[in-house]
Amino acid sequence: MDVKQIHLDGNADAVEFCPDYPFQHILAAATYTLQESVQRRVGSISLFSIQDNIHLKLLHRIKTSGVFDIKWRPGNGDRQPNLLQADSDGNMAMYSLEHPEIVSEDEVQTYEEVKIKELVRENISCSSMCLTVDWDQANASPSSNIAVGLSDGLVSVVRLREAQMQIEHTWQAHGFEVWSVAYDSSHPDVLYSGADDCNFCGWDLRESSHQPIFKNTKSHQMGVCSILKSPQWENSIITGSYDECLRLWDLRLMDRPVMQESVGLGGGVWKLKFHPSIGNLVLAACMHNGFAIVRLDNDGMKIVEEYKGHDSLAYGADWFKGDTSKIDRCGICVPEVSCTTDRLDQEEHLQHDRDMRCSSITFGQCDDGSIAMNKCIVGENSNGPLNVESAHQRTICSLVATCSFYDKALHVWKSKILIPDTYSRSVDTI
Repeated sequence: MDVKQIHLDGNADAVEFCPDYPFQHILAAATYTLQESVQRRVGSISLFSIQDNIHLKLLHRIKTSGVFDIKWRPGNGDRQPNLLQADSDGNMAMYSLEHPEIVSEDEVQTYEEVKIKELVRENISCSSMCLTVDWDQANASPSSNIAVGLSDGLVSVVRLREAQMQIEHTWQAHGFEVWSVAYDSSHPDVLYSGADDCNFCGWDLRESSHQPIFKNTKSHQMGVCSILKSPQWENSIITGSYDECLRLWDLRLMDRPVMQESVGLGGGVWKLKFHPSIGNLVLAACMHNGFAIVRLDNDGMKIVEEYKGHDSLAYGADWFKGDTSKIDRCGICVPEVSCTTDRLDQEEHLQHDRDMRCSSITFGQCDDGSIAMNKCIVGENSNGPLNVESAHQRTICSLVATCSFYDKALHVWKSKILIPDTYSRSVDTI
């Protein structure tokens, strides 16, 4: 597996690739460090450029309070992408991505002047820390909403108007630290929250009473760390917890969501990210157990790849959202034997005896950048020769950034997941 790694200037806890063209090669990495001698929490945000052969180049770094969460807000027309920050001083900050005039994508990858500039900072609380942030993806206008979860159990909704922030709602959503807030991308007035009190809640932001639409108190055995709405299925949402389980929920009964599936990942599920183009691949940061990529389909949840290259708590994780061919110059990605793949699905799809052998393999590139693998299979069993059949499979090649806390490590690595054609048919009906 190809891996590039560097060490940051503090304890690493969040990474985010910019989603906007032509800045998709820009990676933001955040740190949080407690200076015990003076009981001060400090941090930084670093911008890196991912260049040929996944080389990491530091472009810009700013010092700030200890950072708990960062999130890119895509640009809109003339507005450049913004980076949101939730920090230990109870502040929510927003930065703009500054750069010289862009002529081409190739040119921007050579710029060393790309940096972030603070646009606005709002103190959400003088007595607690901002732990998590999310923006209303359904509203890309300059006056969109931002949600913030705090260490005292409060949730605040902040209105962004022309580079100014105004707190619109604050309520006691939980009894302990709010580790995750997430807008519903299909219903912008619905917000989800999860906290150290083990509660998973849904809120209708139009209701002034701040009574939850639902409040699940029994499913998670420990704190709820991550909540993520599915970009592919309107009625599905996933949660991660300290209890080491990833859970899939059905939201069709909004007042009583149904947990459909769960899978144990061997470590607290701190961060979850859906693949930018393959809607049921999920990247998970599993704290004491590294990182995992999980596949969701009609057969349930299955771990299809793991990354154990870090030596400390796995906290930050994100997918590269651009064209990997611009980064990886090695050509076609051929499946590696070391990759964790779903052998059972492949065997069911092929429906051959164990003694079959592969006589030829051909590769071709799909429209989405994946690699199609066509196998011509010939084999024998006790009843004589088997018929020749074709099986269509493809390898999903992705670039992933991960970070770990105490060793201050930032890694960028290539994920290669072999997926049978039955996968692409089943995902549409989950």
